[in-house]
Amino acid sequence: MEELSLHILDVAENSITAGARCVQIAVREDLPSDTLEIEITDDGQGMDAATCRQSLDPFFTSRTVRRVGLGLPMFREAARRAGGELTVTSAPGRGTQVRVIFQHSHIDRQPLGDMQTTLVTLIVGHPEVRFRFRHRKDGHEVALDTADLETAEALSAHDAAGRARWVRNHLRTVYRHL
Repeated sequence: MEELSLHILDVAENSITAGARCVQIAVREDLPSDTLEIEITDDGQGMDAATCRQSLDPFFTSRTVRRVGLGLPMFREAARRAGGELTVTSAPGRGTQVRVIFQHSHIDRQPLGDMQTTLVTLIVGHPEVRFRFRHRKDGHEVALDTADLETAEALSAHDAAGRARWVRNHLRTVYRHL
């Protein structure tokens, strides 16, 4: 994957597969400390300690359709190449948290990428899931909570085009200030 937003998409999709009803995505760019932190937290089924350790092994997957699980190992490698690290914290019945830290200015750090399209893909593709997104950079913040989507426009889960339009318009407006 060439952009961090695609790694975020992959982890969020895994959260949904694990039964998450709420996925929180936080991006923090702290230029004075030269860090970029990405945190994805869900309320899915979680993993025991052994499965959590195995989740970082590229030859382990809980899926039955293929024999490898490259998502988290590739995300971890992207962090390592950029002077960072990836940690996974999870417990059965309590959800999972993936936290990734990068050296912001590192020449090998992948670009964040198109977060707007990543969020539209998740929100339109999974209207039953609540997504909470925050992006902080230099004292400015962009936030989106799909709970607001339902009240703001009274869109049904079946109105994919309306949901996509709302998310794009909302993010376009707030990203101007970041």
